Amino acid sequence: MAFFTDDISINTIIGAGSAIGGDIRINGIVRIEGDVDGNIEATGSIFVGEKARIKGNITASSAEICGVIIGDVVAPKGVKLLSSSAIIGDIFTKRIEIEDRSILHGHCIALRDENEYEQATNKFLEEKAIRNKVI
Repeated sequence: MAFFTDDISINTIIGAGSAIGGDIRINGIVRIEGDVDGNIEATGSIFVGEKARIKGNITASSAEICGVIIGDVVAPKGVKLLSSSAIIGDIFTKRIEIEDRSILHGHCIALRDENEYEQATNKFLEEKAIRNKVI
């Protein structure tokens, strides 16, 4: 996880073979190796292992992804998609690294400037909410 500038001690691990249903909030860094059906919110970084499967949105300071995510990823400090990763959803970050053979089916907002990032993210989320609104 050299991509991250955070403290490298992992607070929470969801191991391979584990399956969790429901939203998760974590104070610190998390490593996911199992399956999660729900949103994940971490104050620190998140690492999604190669065999991990997440159906839900991820919010963290930064993210390194090897597995599959069906949902949006919001990680202002940075997102790294490794070659085994697949994301069906949108990415919001200030820095992104994408390896060959990664799959991204969605939109990506990656702007370094704080104001531009905030404006673009807010505008996109507002438009997305309007499109998804059920009348």
